[in-house]
Amino acid sequence: MTKPAVLLVEDDPALVELVAWHLKASDFDVTHTGNGDEALLLAKEAPPDLVLLDWMIAGTSGIEVCRRLRRASETAHVPIIMLTARGEEDDRIRGLETGADDYITKPFSPRELVARVQAVLRRLRPALAGEKLAYADIEMDTVAHRVRRAGRPIELGPTEFRLLRHFLEHPTRVFSRERLLDAVWGREAEIDLRTVDVHIRRLRKAINGESGADLIRTVRSAGYALDIDQPS
Repeated sequence: MTKPAVLLVEDDPALVELVAWHLKASDFDVTHTGNGDEALLLAKEAPPDLVLLDWMIAGTSGIEVCRRLRRASETAHVPIIMLTARGEEDDRIRGLETGADDYITKPFSPRELVARVQAVLRRLRPALAGEKLAYADIEMDTVAHRVRRAGRPIELGPTEFRLLRHFLEHPTRVFSRERLLDAVWGREAEIDLRTVDVHIRRLRKAINGESGADLIRTVRSAGYALDIDQPS
């Protein structure tokens, strides 16, 4: 299995060396930059599996890098952990509201950092814990881009594949059309919300076939969920 890729955005050489060593020892592939502008370019060219992002860096600030990563379609759902000496509650809240998934205040234990990285990846990107995602009788091989239901191969277009993957990573959770648009198409995509409905119908038709139970639950005025426990 390919090593999870971490983009480390930090300008303290000693800390970079320490963190990179511990991440590599835990089987992560690490790319480093100390510049916010370069971080945005690197993330766009090769979206990492997780970003470790210092708040105070050269070029574009860490908080702005976080905001732009969340807005770009290529990196909209890449997990981000902020690394910072700013430990005040208002700063932590600002970082999380900007789009960070976790927040670690300096100084910190490198072992704890690795544990937090692993925990965030397990929670937000479970596909990295293995190559397959599954719910009910649906299985997805995220590496081979194959989907099966009850052993039957299912052909999906790229958008339907991304939709199903998002649902499989968050089974039973209800997502609004806006949230699905952000997660699958990206926040900058100029797409009508009704386009989400079109692709949901295509996904539903593909995975349900002629007689399969409907696993896509429509929640009135709320959105959609991958949920086998449909209300009667």
